[in-house]
Amino acid sequence: MQNPSSHKRKKVLPVGHYRGLGAWTVFFFIFLYLPIVVLIFYSFNANRMVMNWGGFGFDWYLKAFNNDDIQNAVWNSLIVATVATAFATSIATVGALVLARGGNFRGKTISLGLITLPLMVPEIVTAVAVLIFFSAVGINWGLGNVIIAHITFCIPFAFMPIRARLEGMDTSLEQAARDLYASEWETFRFVTVPLLMPGIVAGAMLSFVISMDDFIITLMVGGAGSTTLPVYIYSMIRRGLTPEINAVSTVLLFVSIAIVTAYWVVSKKGTD
Repeated sequence: MQNPSSHKRKKVLPVGHYRGLGAWTVFFFIFLYLPIVVLIFYSFNANRMVMNWGGFGFDWYLKAFNNDDIQNAVWNSLIVATVATAFATSIATVGALVLARGGNFRGKTISLGLITLPLMVPEIVTAVAVLIFFSAVGINWGLGNVIIAHITFCIPFAFMPIRARLEGMDTSLEQAARDLYASEWETFRFVTVPLLMPGIVAGAMLSFVISMDDFIITLMVGGAGSTTLPVYIYSMIRRGLTPEINAVSTVLLFVSIAIVTAYWVVSKKGTD
């Protein structure tokens, strides 16, 4: 048997070692983010013509915030995202506890695959499936249809951080609590839940931003009076581009970035 120390470590080459790769990297990021920068820039355009710069101003932001239709769309988005996040995170937490702490049981692998399946299935397939289900059952609850569809879609997004947190947790603290005569419920409440909380918060944040930004499922299953902000932005684009669309899109972009950043911070703290 060869001594492992006798093997030479493979030298890791820096990115700049490969000729032209640095330039392609810069081109990639410009291609990816330049349209977003242009959208943000022209959201401060004082001219009604989108691509004709007429000076710097916040007029379109003020107009967007005073638009009753946009306010209703934002309110619908917040209702859907909040309710869907609460239910999806609760279901995902229970599922993660069963799959990570329930030991080996028949159907465990299949259950894990079914929970994560919506991550791999195209969103349009999920939207059509939910729409067919609602039509077959006869459910027509307006905003309630959107909430149910979002709960189904957000469960795997909440499940993955929670399960990852559970698998990385040290069970010695829970065992110590049981040795100190704590009941199963007390151990779960005072030890497991506080240790699991970073994963739960991270999963909830990810579910919230996914629900807030969803367009395809909402467009397919939403009825009258259930217009969310992404769907409303789409309807505005069909009527023609205005700086008001840029302003609304910019606000939605920064809200999403803030939530994703908070999710990354919470996830990072949870793994430290």
